[in-house]
Amino acid sequence: MRKGIVQLVAIGVVIGIAVTLVAVLFQWLPTSNSEEFDRIQDIYWFATVMSIVIFSLVAAVVVFSVWKWRVQPDDDAEGPPIHGNTGLEIVWTAVPAILVIALGIVSAFVLSENGKASDNSLQVTAIGQQFAWKFQYPEYGDVESGELVLPVGKQAQFTMEAVDVLHSFWVPQFGQKMDAVPGIETHVYVTPKHVGEYAVVCAELCGLGHATMRAKARVVTQAEFDKWIEEQRA
Repeated sequence: MRKGIVQLVAIGVVIGIAVTLVAVLFQWLPTSNSEEFDRIQDIYWFATVMSIVIFSLVAAVVVFSVWKWRVQPDDDAEGPPIHGNTGLEIVWTAVPAILVIALGIVSAFVLSENGKASDNSLQVTAIGQQFAWKFQYPEYGDVESGELVLPVGKQAQFTMEAVDVLHSFWVPQFGQKMDAVPGIETHVYVTPKHVGEYAVVCAELCGLGHATMRAKARVVTQAEFDKWIEEQRA
């Protein structure tokens, strides 16, 4: 009995290590460039760890069972009748329930944090129209631009608007995605962490030109942002 448990654990550890290497060595998500995306990635990894543990346990039992208790090719006898195990049924019902509740609590906390506006957030209006984006800065006399420019380290509050059909604002490195719905204003918050250039993507099928609905996003220093605002005003 003890030997079998050791073998089962060893199989589970090997499978767990292999799956962990697949999860860690490959870049499955875009590189984060926002505080909000950092929190979202924490949820991904929390769920990934749970999935690796559960998968390793189930796969180990399957592999061990096939290895140890497979029947011989010439054995046509029926196996002994097996009745339910109340304790085991309670465990495999309670554990997933606890994990789902834990994931829900963590997700609710992240959604709450990502939905909080700071006192000095930059107001940006993102307007989607077949098949282009434009961005307005109400605090600076409704400066309007075809590219999105944000100061690094400062939260931006986006107000989404759509002129014609449903669009969806998405910068993969920001980790935040929000629909732009005709007649309705929606909001999302982004706090960039590093300077750089990125792509604004429409993530909602909006017509024949959907694939070309792109815009450039630049994260710059506060001084460069102030200079850019003055240039747009001029």
